[in-house]
Amino acid sequence: MSTRSHLSHVTRLAAAAAVVLSTASCGGEMLRTGRAPVFLVVQNMSGAPQGGAASAFLLSDVEAIVEQQINGQTVRVPTTFNDNATARIAVVRKNQSIPASPLNSVTLTRYRVSFRRTDGRATPGIDVPYGFDGGLGITIPTDGAADVSFEIVRHQAKLEPPLRQLRNTGSLGFISTIAEITFWGHDQNGNEVSVTGRMDVQFGDFADGN
Repeated sequence: MSTRSHLSHVTRLAAAAAVVLSTASCGGEMLRTGRAPVFLVVQNMSGAPQGGAASAFLLSDVEAIVEQQINGQTVRVPTTFNDNATARIAVVRKNQSIPASPLNSVTLTRYRVSFRRTDGRATPGIDVPYGFDGGLGITIPTDGAADVSFEIVRHQAKLEPPLRQLRNTGSLGFISTIAEITFWGHDQNGNEVSVTGRMDVQFGDFADGN
Protein backbone atom coordinates (compact mmCIF):
# COMPACT_ATOMS: atom_id res chain seq x y z
CA MET A 1 0.00 0.00 0.00
CA SER A 2 1.39 3.42 -0.95
CA THR A 3 1.79 6.22 1.52
CA ARG A 4 -0.90 8.20 -0.32
CA SER A 5 -3.37 5.30 -0.16
CA HIS A 6 -2.61 4.73 3.53
CA LEU A 7 -3.22 8.41 4.37
CA SER A 8 -6.43 8.45 2.36
CA HIS A 9 -7.70 5.41 4.24
CA VAL A 10 -6.87 6.97 7.60
CA THR A 11 -8.58 10.22 6.59
CA ARG A 12 -11.75 8.38 5.64
CA LEU A 13 -11.79 6.55 8.99
CA ALA A 14 -11.29 9.79 10.89
CA ALA A 15 -14.08 11.48 8.97
CA ALA A 16 -16.42 8.57 9.63
CA ALA A 17 -15.60 8.67 13.33
CA ALA A 18 -16.33 12.39 13.44
CA VAL A 19 -19.72 11.84 11.82
CA VAL A 20 -20.57 9.13 14.35
CA LEU A 21 -19.58 11.35 17.28
CA SER A 22 -21.55 14.26 15.85
CA THR A 23 -24.61 12.08 15.34
CA ALA A 24 -24.35 10.69 18.86
CA SER A 25 -24.06 14.18 20.30
CA CYS A 26 -27.06 15.51 18.37
CA GLY A 27 -29.06 12.38 18.97
CA GLY A 28 -28.44 12.32 22.71
CA GLU A 29 -30.99 15.03 23.42
CA MET A 30 -33.40 13.56 20.87
CA LEU A 31 -33.15 10.20 22.62
CA ARG A 32 -33.77 11.82 25.97
CA THR A 33 -36.81 13.83 24.91
CA GLY A 34 -38.24 10.80 23.16
CA ARG A 35 -37.26 8.24 25.78
CA ALA A 36 -40.31 8.59 28.01
CA PRO A 37 -42.69 5.60 27.78
CA VAL A 38 -45.63 8.04 27.76
CA PHE A 39 -46.70 11.10 25.80
CA LEU A 40 -49.01 14.03 26.50
CA VAL A 41 -52.27 14.84 24.72
CA VAL A 42 -54.20 18.12 24.96
CA GLN A 43 -57.79 16.85 24.99
CA ASN A 44 -59.41 20.28 25.07
CA MET A 45 -58.68 23.87 25.97
CA SER A 46 -60.92 26.73 27.06
CA GLY A 47 -60.52 30.34 28.11
CA ALA A 48 -62.71 32.74 30.07
CA PRO A 49 -62.67 36.53 30.45
CA GLN A 50 -63.28 37.99 33.90
CA GLY A 51 -66.85 37.17 34.90
CA GLY A 52 -67.54 35.40 31.61
CA ALA A 53 -68.26 31.83 30.63
CA ALA A 54 -65.50 29.49 29.45
CA SER A 55 -65.39 28.61 25.75
CA ALA A 56 -63.04 27.16 23.15
CA PHE A 57 -62.04 30.71 22.13
CA LEU A 58 -61.30 33.80 24.17
CA LEU A 59 -62.60 37.36 23.79
CA SER A 60 -60.02 39.30 25.76
CA ASP A 61 -61.22 42.73 26.90
CA VAL A 62 -58.33 45.19 27.07
CA GLU A 63 -60.23 47.50 29.43
CA ALA A 64 -63.29 46.78 31.56
CA ILE A 65 -65.51 49.36 33.22
CA VAL A 66 -66.58 48.45 36.74
CA GLU A 67 -68.82 50.33 39.13
CA GLN A 68 -67.43 51.29 42.53
CA GLN A 69 -68.85 53.22 45.47
CA ILE A 70 -66.69 56.27 46.27
CA ASN A 71 -67.93 58.74 48.90
CA GLY A 72 -71.43 57.38 48.52
CA GLN A 73 -71.42 57.87 44.79
CA THR A 74 -71.42 55.17 42.10
CA VAL A 75 -68.41 55.73 39.89
CA ARG A 76 -67.50 53.85 36.70
CA VAL A 77 -63.80 52.99 36.88
CA PRO A 78 -61.61 51.68 34.01
CA THR A 79 -60.02 48.41 35.15
CA THR A 80 -57.64 45.84 33.72
CA PHE A 81 -58.19 42.12 34.26
CA ASN A 82 -55.99 39.22 33.28
CA ASP A 83 -57.43 36.24 31.39
CA ASN A 84 -57.13 32.62 32.47
CA ALA A 85 -57.46 29.38 30.55
CA THR A 86 -57.68 25.67 31.28
CA ALA A 87 -56.23 22.77 29.31
CA ARG A 88 -57.24 19.17 29.91
CA ILE A 89 -54.04 17.16 29.46
CA ALA A 90 -53.83 13.37 29.40
CA VAL A 91 -50.86 11.02 29.91
CA VAL A 92 -50.95 8.11 27.45
CA ARG A 93 -48.71 5.04 27.38
CA LYS A 94 -46.82 4.51 24.13
CA ASN A 95 -46.97 0.72 24.58
CA GLN A 96 -50.39 -0.30 25.83
CA SER A 97 -49.22 -3.88 26.43
CA ILE A 98 -46.92 -2.75 29.26
CA PRO A 99 -48.71 -2.22 32.61
CA ALA A 100 -49.01 1.31 33.89
CA SER A 101 -46.49 2.38 36.53
CA PRO A 102 -46.42 5.29 39.00
CA LEU A 103 -42.98 6.06 37.58
CA ASN A 104 -44.68 6.99 34.32
CA SER A 105 -46.72 9.74 35.95
CA VAL A 106 -45.85 13.14 34.49
CA THR A 107 -45.13 16.29 36.49
CA LEU A 108 -45.73 19.49 34.53
CA THR A 109 -43.26 22.20 35.52
CA ARG A 110 -43.68 25.14 33.14
CA TYR A 111 -45.51 26.53 30.14
CA ARG A 112 -44.98 29.22 27.52
CA VAL A 113 -47.58 31.37 25.74
CA SER A 114 -46.83 33.04 22.41
CA PHE A 115 -49.10 34.81 19.95
CA ARG A 116 -49.34 35.30 16.21
CA ARG A 117 -51.93 37.16 14.25
CA THR A 118 -54.25 35.27 11.97
CA ASP A 119 -52.78 37.17 9.02
CA GLY A 120 -49.34 35.75 9.90
CA ARG A 121 -47.79 38.88 11.43
CA ALA A 122 -46.17 38.09 14.76
CA THR A 123 -43.74 40.80 15.90
CA PRO A 124 -44.07 41.05 19.72
CA GLY A 125 -44.93 44.53 20.96
CA ILE A 126 -46.02 45.63 17.48
CA ASP A 127 -48.37 43.04 16.00
CA VAL A 128 -49.07 40.88 19.04
CA PRO A 129 -48.42 40.87 22.82
CA TYR A 130 -45.09 39.61 24.09
CA GLY A 131 -44.86 35.91 24.88
CA PHE A 132 -44.13 34.80 28.41
CA ASP A 133 -43.30 31.80 30.58
CA GLY A 134 -45.12 30.53 33.64
CA GLY A 135 -44.54 27.87 36.25
CA LEU A 136 -46.63 24.77 36.93
CA GLY A 137 -46.62 22.12 39.62
CA ILE A 138 -49.14 19.41 38.84
CA THR A 139 -48.65 15.66 38.46
CA ILE A 140 -50.85 13.62 36.13
CA PRO A 141 -51.00 9.83 36.67
CA THR A 142 -50.39 7.35 33.88
CA ASP A 143 -53.52 6.85 31.75
CA GLY A 144 -55.07 9.76 33.64
CA ALA A 145 -55.97 13.33 32.76
CA ALA A 146 -56.11 16.61 34.66
CA ASP A 147 -57.37 20.15 34.15
CA VAL A 148 -54.38 22.48 34.11
CA SER A 149 -55.21 26.13 34.79
CA PHE A 150 -52.87 28.85 33.60
CA GLU A 151 -52.72 32.55 32.76
CA ILE A 152 -53.07 33.14 29.03
CA VAL A 153 -53.14 36.98 28.97
CA ARG A 154 -51.38 38.95 31.69
CA HIS A 155 -52.43 42.34 33.06
CA GLN A 156 -49.20 43.89 31.82
CA ALA A 157 -49.89 42.88 28.23
CA LYS A 158 -53.00 45.06 28.19
CA LEU A 159 -50.97 48.07 29.33
CA GLU A 160 -48.37 47.67 26.57
CA PRO A 161 -48.48 47.99 22.77
CA PRO A 162 -50.26 46.82 20.74
CA LEU A 163 -53.15 46.11 23.14
CA ARG A 164 -52.90 49.53 24.78
CA GLN A 165 -53.81 51.15 21.46
CA LEU A 166 -57.14 49.25 21.45
CA ARG A 167 -58.43 51.07 24.54
CA ASN A 168 -61.39 53.40 23.94
CA THR A 169 -61.76 52.22 20.35
CA GLY A 170 -65.01 50.33 20.95
CA SER A 171 -65.89 48.18 17.95
CA LEU A 172 -63.39 49.99 15.72
CA GLY A 173 -60.31 48.01 16.65
CA PHE A 174 -59.59 44.32 17.13
CA ILE A 175 -56.54 42.09 16.97
CA SER A 176 -57.28 38.48 16.09
CA THR A 177 -54.57 36.06 17.19
CA ILE A 178 -53.78 32.41 17.71
CA ALA A 179 -52.25 31.68 21.10
CA GLU A 180 -49.78 28.80 21.14
CA ILE A 181 -49.28 27.23 24.55
CA THR A 182 -46.50 24.69 25.13
CA PHE A 183 -46.38 22.64 28.32
CA TRP A 184 -43.18 20.99 29.56
CA GLY A 185 -42.70 18.31 32.18
CA HIS A 186 -41.01 15.01 33.00
CA ASP A 187 -41.90 11.53 34.14
CA GLN A 188 -40.67 10.25 37.51
CA ASN A 189 -37.52 8.85 35.86
CA GLY A 190 -36.59 12.31 34.59
CA ASN A 191 -37.53 11.76 30.94
CA GLU A 192 -38.77 15.01 29.40
CA VAL A 193 -42.12 15.35 27.67
CA SER A 194 -43.96 18.28 26.12
CA VAL A 195 -47.12 19.09 24.21
CA THR A 196 -48.52 22.15 22.44
CA GLY A 197 -52.10 23.38 22.21
CA ARG A 198 -53.63 26.38 20.42
CA MET A 199 -56.55 28.70 21.01
CA ASP A 200 -58.11 31.62 19.15
CA VAL A 201 -57.82 34.86 21.13
CA GLN A 202 -59.43 38.09 19.95
CA PHE A 203 -58.45 41.32 21.67
CA GLY A 204 -60.67 44.38 21.73
CA ASP A 205 -62.31 47.01 23.92
CA PHE A 206 -65.56 45.10 24.27
CA ALA A 207 -68.72 46.64 25.68
CA ASP A 208 -69.57 46.10 29.38
CA GLY A 209 -66.25 44.31 30.00
CA ASN A 210 -67.26 41.20 27.98
